[in-house]
Amino acid sequence: MARDTVAVTCWPQELRLRDTFTIARSSTDTEEVLVVRVEAGGVTGHGEGAPVAYAGESVAGMAAAVQDHGADLLGHDLRDLEGIARRLRAWDGPQGAKMALDGAAHDWAGRHAGLPVWRMLGLDGVQPPTSFTIGISTVEETVDRVRRAPGFEVYKVKVGGPDDLARLAAIREVSPARLRVDGNEGWTLDGVRELLPQLRQLGVEMIEQPFPRADLDAYARYRELPDRLPVFLDESCTDLGSVAPAAGLADGIVVKLAKCGGIREAHRMVHAAAALGLRVMLGCMIESQLGIAQAAQLGPLADLVDLDGHLLVADEPFTGLGFSAGRVVLPDAPGLGVTPAEDR
Repeated sequence: MARDTVAVTCWPQELRLRDTFTIARSSTDTEEVLVVRVEAGGVTGHGEGAPVAYAGESVAGMAAAVQDHGADLLGHDLRDLEGIARRLRAWDGPQGAKMALDGAAHDWAGRHAGLPVWRMLGLDGVQPPTSFTIGISTVEETVDRVRRAPGFEVYKVKVGGPDDLARLAAIREVSPARLRVDGNEGWTLDGVRELLPQLRQLGVEMIEQPFPRADLDAYARYRELPDRLPVFLDESCTDLGSVAPAAGLADGIVVKLAKCGGIREAHRMVHAAAALGLRVMLGCMIESQLGIAQAAQLGPLADLVDLDGHLLVADEPFTGLGFSAGRVVLPDAPGLGVTPAEDR
């Protein structure tokens, strides 16, 4: 395949949210992602990348990086997914740009081969139930959002506000679903120690990133508590190199394509975690169905799934993913299995 037959284009895509989304660090009514399109040999593939704001990334910076380096990183043969992955790992560009390029290459390769990406990875496509995320809000708004999102086996509740326990108790009054909490680095060790009995009583099954990344002492001391809940590291675990250190601090890791740079790197992280006895939750940023489809290809390998970012979006620019009985359903269509709602 001649190099000049590979065309790479990209554009920002604004995602308008159904509700204001608040975590311990910030609030937003919209999110912006980057969409990359690759065309070669009469086949088109799409990929999406989400910026990691706390890492200093922006969609504008991701777009500039793709425009400057995307063609060289993808190379002359889009079927060479491992070669593309090696070049992306060696590149010092934004992780969100890597995610988008990696996703577009996988979508193209699957469409070229006539196979879903999950089949190309040797998987069955069946996902664990996904959690549905409830951002920080008032008790009343929290209950309203749970009632407007029925049918989920698990709710993941963002915490770090003044009414954390009241909100969790209110959810428990209206739903028997399992509960997970996400501190986004906003809790302290003393605070968690005080909350643990109530969290257990309310049926919370795990805590995601309760303490700041740099507070290694808090994680080490937390592990000494006899009644602790499992902790999964999100912000502390960004790529393959951070998996081994996580084994000494937590019970599991959260793998997000936006942090690690794409399907290939996430695949390596999942297997490394399993070798170290760590559980894996496959997570996401706020993304469209395109970005969620990229992560969902690896869903069958995960212990837990938190792939609900597209369910928070009001205007969906890509379609094709299904949802049934609290699970994301991957289509049998080639590639990532999703298509633009409107052709550009």
